[in-house]
Amino acid sequence: MKEDKLSQSEGRFAELVWQHEPIPSGELVKLCEKELNWKKSTTYTVLKNLCEKGIFQNQQAVVTALIKKDAFYAEQSRRFVENAFGGSLPRFLTAFIGGKKLSDDQVDELKRLIDEHKEE
Repeated sequence: MKEDKLSQSEGRFAELVWQHEPIPSGELVKLCEKELNWKKSTTYTVLKNLCEKGIFQNQQAVVTALIKKDAFYAEQSRRFVENAFGGSLPRFLTAFIGGKKLSDDQVDELKRLIDEHKEE
């Protein structure tokens, strides 16, 4: 993936593709006209940009994801933690929680995740 950030309009477009893939490009144009009120040229411009970013591909007039939604947002999150918190997950969690109290269920889930990903 060449670029990890999406503009607001690119994000809305990406969500449509992820929800409907594989989708013929002509059908994508109709969907974007209906859902985003876009013209055909806008749809193809945004599609081209996201293909250049390595997120989607348009082969034989069928649009598919090169990077699935969960993988895209996981990488975006990793880069955010790296850039904003020097890669420190504890610093990120401290900022994210921001003095709020966690429920017992949330604490249990975090402990489970830590145990699953703990280096041996």
